[in-house]
Amino acid sequence: MSVIRTREIFEREEAERLAPFAVKSAESRGRAVAEPEHPYRTAFQRDRDRVVHSRAFRRLEYKTQVFVFHEGDHYRNRLTHTLEGGQISRTIARVLRLNEELAEAVVLAHDLGHTPFGHAGERALAELMKEEGGFDHNRQSLRTVDLLEERYPDFRGLNLTSETREGILKHGCRWEHPVAVPEPTPQPSLEAQVADVADEIAYTNHDLDDGLRAGLLDLDRLEDVALWSETRREVSETLGDVSERVRRAQTIVALINRLVTDLVEASAARVEASGVGSVDAVRHTAGRLVDFSPEIEKQKRDLKRFLHRHFYQHPRVLEMSEKGARVLGELYRAFRDDPRQLPANARERFPSDGEARAVADYVAGMTDRFAMAEHRRILGSHEPF
Repeated sequence: MSVIRTREIFEREEAERLAPFAVKSAESRGRAVAEPEHPYRTAFQRDRDRVVHSRAFRRLEYKTQVFVFHEGDHYRNRLTHTLEGGQISRTIARVLRLNEELAEAVVLAHDLGHTPFGHAGERALAELMKEEGGFDHNRQSLRTVDLLEERYPDFRGLNLTSETREGILKHGCRWEHPVAVPEPTPQPSLEAQVADVADEIAYTNHDLDDGLRAGLLDLDRLEDVALWSETRREVSETLGDVSERVRRAQTIVALINRLVTDLVEASAARVEASGVGSVDAVRHTAGRLVDFSPEIEKQKRDLKRFLHRHFYQHPRVLEMSEKGARVLGELYRAFRDDPRQLPANARERFPSDGEARAVADYVAGMTDRFAMAEHRRILGSHEPF
């Protein structure tokens, strides 16, 4: 017997191991441009690998999660957020007997279209593009994998599978897109649903961790948030005499575990009660099947409200966000006023994509540090940071 495990062997193992309602690689709806199958990798493994090897994925290292890159080496950025979300998605998918590679591919791709300077940059670009077709990062992530990455001779973009693109779309396509999008259904696959919630679990917990590390969140105030206080109390009872740094870190670990465990158990019960027996049945259910229990959902919402009030709206965070938004807005307007400032490859896309969209694509693809460098180059010595 050969020691080599081929793609066909992996696909057979999926058919035996995964649940009936899981997406199987061999049953993928395919790619926009047909390609020969790989001898050793499944369709969704290839999607994951194409995302990881893309330029847009590498740029996530210098794109803001909450703190701009130069504010500290230990805070999360878009890349570390994406990796944490991918790890959580694999755990959930594995326990629910879903396709881990598909769930992970969706998470790894979901922020490829995010602007520099986080959601403040996205809001600034959305305002500027209001009369030009709009802008949001889910849409931009799809543009990135479908059009903006240039790595292959026979097509633009990464030519990902329909299932991965379905997960990136998240809420469906409500805009004109130059490549045919997956047919809209009431719900996406369970793997796409897992990716969506894994992303939420990741950012809720690591933003909490970063806010505490930065000293912007008050531990005493957090005691009023049940999800935190209950988890911290349970951790403290088992840890004994340890440093506050270790206690905080272990509370974050336990909090992730608590959310993942609840999600898995509540989702499994929901799937069993629904009676779905196929991917198509999942797509045509009335509501999401991957979700928390009502009690944990309420506690999670309370924690997110706390973060919004005391962290995302903190004066220090708002100050940096406003500066980032201003940089992005001034760059966009400068490029529109004088397109000669753009590189040739961006200008070459004016006839096919339109000037406004081509400029938005270019600005959205920037890292924080490149945007600041371009701002200095084009607009002189003004340094908003």
